[in-house]
Amino acid sequence: MKEEKRREGKSRRGAATRAMKEEKRREEKRSQGEKRDGLLMKVCCSGHGKNGSLCVLQQSIRPETITQEALPGCKGIWTVYHKNTRIHLSESSRMADEEDEYHAYLIISLEARTMVLQTANNLEEVTENVDYYVQGTTLAAGNLFGRRRVIQVFAHGARILDGAFMTQELSFKASNVESGSSSDTSIVASVSIADPYVLLRMTNGSLQLLVGDPSSCSVSLTVPSVFESSKKSISACTLYHDKGPEPWLRKTSTDAWLSSGMGEAIDGADGVTQDQGDVYCVVCYENGTLEIFDVPNFTCVFSVDKFISGRTYLVDTFMQDSVNGLHAHSKNTEEVIRPGQKENSKDVKINVVELMMHRWIGKHSRPFLFGILADGTILSYHAYVFEGSENSSKVEGSVSSQNSISLSSTNASRLRNLRFVRVPVDNYAREEMPSGTQLQRMNVYKNIGGSQGIFLTGSRPSWFMVFRERLRIHPQLCDGPIVAFTVLHNVNCNHGLIYVTALGTLKICQLPSFLSYDNYWPVQKIPLKGTPHQVAYFAEKNVYSVIVSVPVLKPLNQVLSTIADQEVGQQFDPDNLNYEGTYPIEEFEVRIVEPEKSGGPWKTRASIPMQSSENALTVRMVTLLNTTTRENETLLAVGTAYVQGEDVAARGRVLLFSIDRTADNSRTLVSEVYSKELKGAIPALASLQGHLLIASGPKIILHKWTGSELNGVAFCDYPPLHAVSLNIVKNFILLGDIHKSISFVSWKEPQLSLLAKDFSPLDCLATEFLIDGSTLSLVVSDDQKNVQIFYYAPKVSESWKGQKLLSRAEFHVGSRITKFLRLQLLPTTSERTATTPGSDKTNRFATVFGTLEGSLGCIAPLDELTFRRLQSLQKKLVTAVTHVAGLNPRSFRQFRSNGKAHRPGPDNIVDCELLSHYEMLPLEEQLEIAQQIGTTRMQIMSNLNDMILEVIFDQLKAFSNHPRRTKTAFNSQQAVSSQIMNLRSVAVIILVKSSVGSLLLLMDVYELGV
Repeated sequence: MKEEKRREGKSRRGAATRAMKEEKRREEKRSQGEKRDGLLMKVCCSGHGKNGSLCVLQQSIRPETITQEALPGCKGIWTVYHKNTRIHLSESSRMADEEDEYHAYLIISLEARTMVLQTANNLEEVTENVDYYVQGTTLAAGNLFGRRRVIQVFAHGARILDGAFMTQELSFKASNVESGSSSDTSIVASVSIADPYVLLRMTNGSLQLLVGDPSSCSVSLTVPSVFESSKKSISACTLYHDKGPEPWLRKTSTDAWLSSGMGEAIDGADGVTQDQGDVYCVVCYENGTLEIFDVPNFTCVFSVDKFISGRTYLVDTFMQDSVNGLHAHSKNTEEVIRPGQKENSKDVKINVVELMMHRWIGKHSRPFLFGILADGTILSYHAYVFEGSENSSKVEGSVSSQNSISLSSTNASRLRNLRFVRVPVDNYAREEMPSGTQLQRMNVYKNIGGSQGIFLTGSRPSWFMVFRERLRIHPQLCDGPIVAFTVLHNVNCNHGLIYVTALGTLKICQLPSFLSYDNYWPVQKIPLKGTPHQVAYFAEKNVYSVIVSVPVLKPLNQVLSTIADQEVGQQFDPDNLNYEGTYPIEEFEVRIVEPEKSGGPWKTRASIPMQSSENALTVRMVTLLNTTTRENETLLAVGTAYVQGEDVAARGRVLLFSIDRTADNSRTLVSEVYSKELKGAIPALASLQGHLLIASGPKIILHKWTGSELNGVAFCDYPPLHAVSLNIVKNFILLGDIHKSISFVSWKEPQLSLLAKDFSPLDCLATEFLIDGSTLSLVVSDDQKNVQIFYYAPKVSESWKGQKLLSRAEFHVGSRITKFLRLQLLPTTSERTATTPGSDKTNRFATVFGTLEGSLGCIAPLDELTFRRLQSLQKKLVTAVTHVAGLNPRSFRQFRSNGKAHRPGPDNIVDCELLSHYEMLPLEEQLEIAQQIGTTRMQIMSNLNDMILEVIFDQLKAFSNHPRRTKTAFNSQQAVSSQIMNLRSVAVIILVKSSVGSLLLLMDVYELGV
């Protein structure tokens, strides 16, 4: 008998081990998901009634690849048009619309030569048949004179071409700025094209301008007089073309009321009248001063001191009110930064390495001004018209003595009412530029899949899309660093794009048309025509199981007769009833939907209807060990409850379904394998080491699966009232009760044992585990919009000999959290270098959550040192920045108990909504705050940047040349299911803790508009 028991126990342990391995295998398959090369999707339930839908969210953009080719050593790519004026009018009329005109040539700059390809139909190399400069690298290429000419700029010169034939060639000589020797060796560093001007910045810091003549389609080289005698070195410059019948900047000038609003009309050689608008030159000097000049007169119309400081508002320094304020601020700044001379001397040398100013097409559109600093900071400003009082407009400030422009001419020409306000930019795109790098990262595009904006190349490529005068920033993570980018419009690629990766692959792509980009995350809506309640993903079959309820109008007499049958003894007076009326009843069903590979509408493969008055409460994919065959089976488990009034005893059903496909994968077969009615509702299900754990009424029961039946093997009289969630990690169970907080239970065959619980009353909404290496924490949300973190410490005296869960942190989120989901974190750079794969530092998980108010968030661990640094930063920022609606974080983020007795938990949380304001502060204030907390600005920015990169769950592929990506990250797509109702906004909330108990909460709420 003992031998038989020993064998039976060994067999059970072996079965449990196999079940754990199967569960681990399922997790790996689930992490692989739909296998779209490392793209993580978040599938959320959203909306109510006929507006109900599934929302597929992505943190990044993945273009659809049309074709790709190997292209090593690429430095830059450009596409250009060629408008042939000699063709017949009827043929040219078909290409009159600039949006529909196809590109003519693709210019590819390699390490030692240039390639030219025709793009009208297919890409065909014509390098040997054109007059382009192909013996060396190309720096820039574009169109002039209404697309009738192409200009190609290289290091020592430029060529003007009419299609494939060269019409003019120029050679550049640098202006004498500092010394004659530098003039001989200076070459072109950067190029900016605004028809009919081309601005050249030389490596010695000087400027040269190519001025075009539309009548002869030729250009001439000049050096603006204002820069000829100037000894100030220029670090970045760009041209801004204020196009349109009403150039916007004219509204901001002193004599704007005299302007008719019409641009100067120039007749081209083809007889077509071209509205040139106004052209401005934006220049930033190495000392940080930014100036805007009109072209070609080069009269300064706007200037800003210390542009690199990143102030909230940019005001012309020649205005009296601005001059006084700026001088005072300059004195304060000098006093502030003098003590920290070591770091400040480094930061003061930060200069602007790239500028871009552009106004996109749109009603009431306004220009954007972008600047990239050498430390990677991206400054983004949006222009607006400032209308001051009449008294202030009549008084003009005195001009600086070093400026030679007279006051009278200044008043007449300056853009007096022009202001810029700083716009927040996602910190992900921040990339420190190596010294001596001349790479231009910002690429303006006007129509790629109907969107317009800027594409940012580099090791962290990003899309800066402009919708309704708002910036939507979406990273692109699928291909790693991108070295070159341009647009492409031809027969085979309609309004698409071309980019070259750092690994030497040229890709021709289009943006997915099924995604909406006018959100903080790209989103795809899948209409369900009903209210979705919960969704589960089956990775092996690539299908989703969704609980959907649809209101159905039923005859009133049928509804009343059903109620009469259920409530025995209830009397109804037939004279007072209108049997001709109808009454809406919610009917539940579980739909099996499958996503389309092309991104089209998802298809419903099967539907599982519930019985009358039966509500589906939970749906999960579970792995159960068949004790008969000793094999693991993956089944769809559904828990239900009959809603029949408070006078009827509660009951529910547990349903198990198998999901299979036909031999040709054309159909999805769903068959019921088990159904059992239990006392009490079944709000939660989970698989535990091959067993099925069911929360039924005031207890949890563990069942084993025989292939045809569920047999109970253990139970626990918890929760005390009604379970709302079950979470499993190994053999540990986290149980949330609707009124009695959480319980921590363990399964050790053959029984379920209560380890500890929270004795305080708490109305739980959702629970989950938080894993940081070998440290396990318990996360719970309540109906008062709080989040609490508990931990189990039986050796601590405050835990009442292990019976009580101890509080690790608490935070008032401000939204009701209804769903948690664990996802693995990417290790930081320090962790990658200091630890080995498989160590505790790589076993770190974030907990993504959704709220009823329509937000997404995430909770993740952080090390102790970083937490202490950011906690000190938060204390400084509480008084350094203004708060929305006057909500001081020290009071607003405290735990809300709604009058109940509550003992405050440890102060182990910092608010990232507050931390995100640090980068928006002026540079001088950043240095001051960093010095006061005993650290450096670069250290703070590095910590903030690391945390942002850690929680980009789309970043699943490993790239050896990326400083943040590692092979321990996810390696393919994962479809994430969330239970989120009325999704209207996105929040990035990160609760971070270390193994010694420190936590960090990052929060930033955004509108999603789905």
